[in-house]
Amino acid sequence: MRTIARCFLLFGLVAAVPRVAAAQAILAGEVKDTTGAVLPGVTVEAASPALIEKIRAAVTDGSGRYRIESLPPGSYTVTFSLTGFAPVKREDLIVSGSGVITVDMELTVGGMAETITVTPRRRDESSLDVPGAINAFTAADIKTAGIDRPQDFVALTPNMSLVQTQNQGTSFVTVRGISQARNSEPSVAVLIDGVQMANPSQFNQELFDIDTIQVLKGPQGALYGRNAIGGAILINTKRPSDVFQGNVTLGGDSGPGINVRGGMSGPISDKLKYIASASLLDTKGYIRNVFLNEDADPFRDVSGRLRLMWEPLNELSADVRVYASGVRTQALYFNITESVNDTSLPVRVNNAGVNERNMFGTSLKLDYVKPLGTLTSITAYDRFNEILTGDQFNFLPIPESVLFNFFGSDQAQHQFLDVNAVSEALQFASPATKRARWIVGAYLISTDRFISTGNVFDLGTGEVPEVRRNPLPLFNPQFTFLADSQDNFAWAVFGNIDVNLTDKLELSTSLRYDRDHRKNTTETPAEFIPAPLVGVAFPGQVRTHTWDDWQPKVTLRHKPTRDSTLYVGYSRGFRSGGFNQTGVGAAGIAGVNDLFDDETANTYEGGAKAEFLDRRVGANVSIYHTQAKGSYFFVFDPNTSTQNLGNLDRVHYTGAEFEVRGRILEGFDGYVGLGYTDSDIKESRRAASDVGKEAPLVSRYTANVGLQYRHSLRSELSAFVRSDVEVIGPTWFYPDNFTERDPVTLLNVRLGMDGKSWSATVWAKNLTDEQYNAEWSPGPMFFPNPGYTNNFVFKAMPRRWGVDLNYRF
Repeated sequence: MRTIARCFLLFGLVAAVPRVAAAQAILAGEVKDTTGAVLPGVTVEAASPALIEKIRAAVTDGSGRYRIESLPPGSYTVTFSLTGFAPVKREDLIVSGSGVITVDMELTVGGMAETITVTPRRRDESSLDVPGAINAFTAADIKTAGIDRPQDFVALTPNMSLVQTQNQGTSFVTVRGISQARNSEPSVAVLIDGVQMANPSQFNQELFDIDTIQVLKGPQGALYGRNAIGGAILINTKRPSDVFQGNVTLGGDSGPGINVRGGMSGPISDKLKYIASASLLDTKGYIRNVFLNEDADPFRDVSGRLRLMWEPLNELSADVRVYASGVRTQALYFNITESVNDTSLPVRVNNAGVNERNMFGTSLKLDYVKPLGTLTSITAYDRFNEILTGDQFNFLPIPESVLFNFFGSDQAQHQFLDVNAVSEALQFASPATKRARWIVGAYLISTDRFISTGNVFDLGTGEVPEVRRNPLPLFNPQFTFLADSQDNFAWAVFGNIDVNLTDKLELSTSLRYDRDHRKNTTETPAEFIPAPLVGVAFPGQVRTHTWDDWQPKVTLRHKPTRDSTLYVGYSRGFRSGGFNQTGVGAAGIAGVNDLFDDETANTYEGGAKAEFLDRRVGANVSIYHTQAKGSYFFVFDPNTSTQNLGNLDRVHYTGAEFEVRGRILEGFDGYVGLGYTDSDIKESRRAASDVGKEAPLVSRYTANVGLQYRHSLRSELSAFVRSDVEVIGPTWFYPDNFTERDPVTLLNVRLGMDGKSWSATVWAKNLTDEQYNAEWSPGPMFFPNPGYTNNFVFKAMPRRWGVDLNYRF
């Protein structure tokens, strides 16, 4: 907390500094196509060393006009870009004095391969120049593809999948075979406006007012730290605008449900700007609970975001972000069956349950620019809590429950998670125009975490007690209760240097050291210690452990031409280990100990990127081989009523990706993305028979294919239709590969119209109503029947559709 106090003290001192008066200019104009029709939605970027943020942007309104205010004197490069048109740059635009500088522009039809500015190496650069695999989505992409949640952009990314199961906060991201499991650290680092998520349960959230999304594949730990073992996801929200503007969206879905989103942005003064946005999603649900005769998945999300940007001096800027979200839905509506492909069973839980998740976060980013470089500080605070209740195994009404029939009483369950985190990131970056460009930095995060799980007797009331930190009386109705608290502190230092060896050859090297110290305290009362663990575990028991590792990255990039890139590289990723429930190591669970180890991944990669046909078509290909140690698997132990993680000693992942996108014909834009991953368990402490099998949650291949057609009806009015197909290949869920999910094909469709200041869109997701299970997890091996007959499966989302109306002002 002292770090936060210091940063806000600095913020206050800056406020007291007299502002330096300087002449400010305005850049404005109109953008049209070659027919003379105005073009709304064009991104206009003014870049100059004179700007603290280096780039200031605006988007043309419904009449094709834009306006960028408060430009200090200097030399500017102005870029105009819009999906389906060739980008245009005007360089060496001199701004001096005040007044309005008018720059009108005409865009010609191009492809979808327009240059996108990305920041995978913590600097702005073209996606074509990045020596690595990256999928970038601009604000225009987000709008046309209907990206509202993480699942939407994952469905457009080769060799990437997302499993949403059990409850709102449980989602597993898999990138190139590197996956995650319940209670594990994430497989990717996720940063929103430069602030890294403190807990993977925050990932599945509404995406509104988003400017760009960047998906970086392969270990990114050298710059983004622990948990970036599979990659990194960089999400940037929209920046405040120089003029007042806003938008509102009203939609409905087949739940039935409603969706309301809106935002406003503009200047408060010549130095202070804001953007405020909010989102409401309220739907009845899509998966029927036939026993309760209601939907099992009603969903309500209320979220809001406020961002303030202040530039008191030419050298200093402050960016304050506040975010809050509340979700209320239901959870734990599993089916029990043998095969992951069995979708015949309806949801029949007798307890609807509750799933409430609340998130709050705030951050302060300070940038101080000097000729030697830019000093950046990001101080953040995050709070997360989630409660879920619902039915217990075997998720059937009381008279049919296996527990009722064997023991005379049924049960329900609950889980509570509470996480608080304070973090500080410091970075000093040299100017980006030098032949040798370098970055040094440090990062620290302090996390307090509490989790409790338990079972209660099902009294048949249809309501399950929401037990958080303290259990109810033993047997009245509490049956089991387990709780742990953690006090964790992690820190890291890192550095990066990029050197132009020649005009066409660049060497990039990065190195980071992470150290993660964790302290776990058993909070379970004595009367609830499971019988097999009595004498091994006890209340107040403290366990500590420290995990640390070096994460290097080296890439060599060659640019044969301006429109092509070749690269080879090596990178290492690291993910911290953690604590299972105290004493489970003595319970005899194969491959499971009181601690689960850290995971490391060494990846070797090569690739090529190019743009063709006057940049109307872009393509990239990459191949990789990853050698991982300590990959996770999840197992539930009914004897101790514990959720546990184990490690696979060695797993190799070998794969490739190919993508091409561009303008097929006039008005037709398309893309194809193919991904392939072959995972091979080389060594397993769980069972020798695992060797040669596929790793958990790995899909053998993915295919992403899309086509969009846009037709101009008249000036300022156009219609479009878009389809996206996602194919997820055979998927395995457990190291012994007992069950294999068949390939899944999902079709999403959108069609609509865009006017000067409005748009209307009709959409459908999973249009063909593909029935499949999102997850399979092994259940009890001995009860009520021996073997793999009692496994958990969780239904994936069926077909849903809706209509959205948007108005911009």
